[in-house]
Amino acid sequence: MSTTFFTDRDLGKQFPALLRNAGISVEGHVDHFPDDAKDEDWIVQVGRRGWAVLTHDKRIRYKPNELAAVKAGGIAMFVLIGKAPHAVLAQNFVNTIDRVEAFVLKQKHPFIAKIYLPSASELKRNPKAKGRLELWVGGRSE
Repeated sequence: MSTTFFTDRDLGKQFPALLRNAGISVEGHVDHFPDDAKDEDWIVQVGRRGWAVLTHDKRIRYKPNELAAVKAGGIAMFVLIGKAPHAVLAQNFVNTIDRVEAFVLKQKHPFIAKIYLPSASELKRNPKAKGRLELWVGGRSE
């Protein structure tokens, strides 16, 4: 299975480009929606297209209208956790893609999961260290 990922506008243009360069199927917000599109509107549309969402907005869990859109759209959403440049977040996603793909298959949709960066010591030992995934909202193992 190859999931298509949709990157929220907060991840800009560099993030999806880095994922595309690594061979990951990705669609950017700028390619499908106006910059001022309401999150609850594009979330439902992305769900209809069967895409998984990547965002850096860790407050989404606490926004009732957006959480309702995740549920209505049957979304698989991943929140990238960590204060780091987009290039670092993208590299972590690339390193972790096999875990992410397995998570999408295993978890009942809709869900929101977090993707954490490896620790500095892990990265020092292994520059290709994978991030950790954690279910945050919804979903149960099938």
